[in-house]
Amino acid sequence: MGRKWNNIKEKKASKDANTSRVYAKFGVEIYVAAKKGEPDPEANRALKVVLERAKTYNVPRAIIDRALDKAKGSSEESYSELRYEGFGPNGSMVIVDTLTNNVNRTASAVRAAFSKNGGNMGVNGSVAYMFDASAVIGVSGKTADEVIELMLESDVDVRDVVEEDDTVIVYADPEQFHAVQEAFKQAGITEFAVAELSMIPQNYVTLTDDAQAQFEKMLDAIEDLEDVQQVYHNVDTEE
Repeated sequence: MGRKWNNIKEKKASKDANTSRVYAKFGVEIYVAAKKGEPDPEANRALKVVLERAKTYNVPRAIIDRALDKAKGSSEESYSELRYEGFGPNGSMVIVDTLTNNVNRTASAVRAAFSKNGGNMGVNGSVAYMFDASAVIGVSGKTADEVIELMLESDVDVRDVVEEDDTVIVYADPEQFHAVQEAFKQAGITEFAVAELSMIPQNYVTLTDDAQAQFEKMLDAIEDLEDVQQVYHNVDTEE
């Protein structure tokens, strides 16, 4: 599928190793998901997805409990879920998902991160149609053939199964996220290397060294923004 999920996670982990930024972002995401429904993951599928993602990033239990307690309490802090789309060098495309309590601040910051680093923000729909929403779930200790057989036995429809180093990645419709996980859990697998709802590009672009450096600078500027939760793009990361 063009992405090296382990490499992406390792880069993010290295970048966030000495900060609490990733935990703070998960704290907001957990709070928002819990406020949209019951603060119980068994009764709130959106919350369950966020908590599964948090586990793969080793978010401390104290951060999770604090966000859930806040959602259960009297807090009425309100966040808007906004998506921005834009372009980088040489046909690169970027989708930016945010959670914000100040829409004007976030829109201005995202626009500046694009424009100051050789990119430009587009209108809604200018990029997203070139991506497919997907569940992405990875496990270790199995071969691709074993995972395919497991999904068939569990009657779970998937789009693709790919081996990446020592991890097998399953791509499926977002609605199949829990079904894929449950199939693994029934087979005794409860730890996931990757558990994401993502936007997968239909086609990838490969950048020259200079364009790649410019693109990564732009991407870093976007990901560093306080309100940004997820960033998706169509730049080939395999090399």
